[in-house]
Amino acid sequence: MTDRTAFATLLGILLMSSCSRAPNPGGMAGADPGLLAEIQAIPAIDNHAHPVRVVGAGEPADRGFDALPVDNMEPQTDPVNLRPGAPAMVEAWNALYGLHLTDLGKDSLAQAQAAKSRVMAQQGNEYPKWVLDRMGVTVMLANRVEMGPSIQPPRFRWVPYADALLFPLDNGKLAARNPDRKAFFGLEDALRARYLKQNGLGKPPATLAEYLARVVTPTLESQRQGGAVAEKFEAAYLRSLAFDKVDRDVAERVYAKFIGKPAPDEAEYKPLQDFLFRYIASECGRLGMAVHFHAMAGAGGYFDVGGVNPLLLESVLNDPDLRKTRFVMLHGGWPFIREIAALLTKPNAYLDFSQQNLMLPPATLAANLREWLEIAPEKVLFASDAYPYIPEMGWEESGWMAARTSREALAVALTGMIRDGEITRERASALAKMVMAENARKLYGL
Repeated sequence: MTDRTAFATLLGILLMSSCSRAPNPGGMAGADPGLLAEIQAIPAIDNHAHPVRVVGAGEPADRGFDALPVDNMEPQTDPVNLRPGAPAMVEAWNALYGLHLTDLGKDSLAQAQAAKSRVMAQQGNEYPKWVLDRMGVTVMLANRVEMGPSIQPPRFRWVPYADALLFPLDNGKLAARNPDRKAFFGLEDALRARYLKQNGLGKPPATLAEYLARVVTPTLESQRQGGAVAEKFEAAYLRSLAFDKVDRDVAERVYAKFIGKPAPDEAEYKPLQDFLFRYIASECGRLGMAVHFHAMAGAGGYFDVGGVNPLLLESVLNDPDLRKTRFVMLHGGWPFIREIAALLTKPNAYLDFSQQNLMLPPATLAANLREWLEIAPEKVLFASDAYPYIPEMGWEESGWMAARTSREALAVALTGMIRDGEITRERASALAKMVMAENARKLYGL
């Protein structure tokens, strides 16, 4: 059996299992059954996820799936669909591992974990690709510090992290703001040290010019040569997304004043970070990499929701010096749904709706999707944000759940547009393919 035939067979299984779960015999409420079936069969490109690599016996657990793992944060009030008791987890276990569980009890969890362990043992390094097949995904953009033997092209494409390059000074005062930032800046300091070591340095150079020439640009070039298609910024967990345009001489003065010295205040430090961000974004454009932002309310009870308003990025999107750089706002900007929609009119702005497809039910997500599709459908990308959230819901389960919700929500949105006379049935098919795969294929040249 060829890989293409095997993948088509798996998509058929996904289609049949999805239809069997629909709330009425004709398909999901509000969705044209034929359109839903068509969307469920589209081999997707996942714009944003955190796959976990396979580790061998005696190896430490993989922590490279995120530069800032959220499992170290203080407790928060989790959205209902991301809590341990979410019913969709049972459906994910059954669909992924061929089980017939009916509840979330301890026995069910034990059976699911045992079944997962059996599959992992059987598949070995092929396990992550096995997961993609069951999600109906051909290519997943893997947000990881580094790739691994089990997570490689062509099925996985690398998106490394650039935030550590924004903070070359002592970050003590930034870390002191709250416990979550204290943990996060410790991780960023460690990643920056790693980047310095890769470039033959033990500490940041004495001047900004040297830092750019010996650390920033070589790191980006090395990651591009290593297969990176984009650079990821989780900056919203560390500061606001208001990256102002700063003259280089201003940034040089800040760098010279504080390098190797006690930590600057946040206001003193910001101009250097702003300059470095735009420098990195410009280099990404030169190297043919996109720039990804975390752009929605984030994890943790200390997260600054106001600081992630996508409108804060408008000056970046309007910068003539950055028009060669493509910016992708991840997670659809929630709760700033309309603000992010307005930014899609910028020629270099895109969004995906990852995380929303885990947090929101299909009908709610469909309303958001419809608004974006009515404005700039070629700018909207499917993504899962597959992530090892909790023991009951690893990247496998969350990826499967997000893919299913995305397909159902897209079917509802497009069906509504057909019924209201906005698009034809044929146009709906075309838009579905664009959102699920073709927009990403074009954006990254896949």
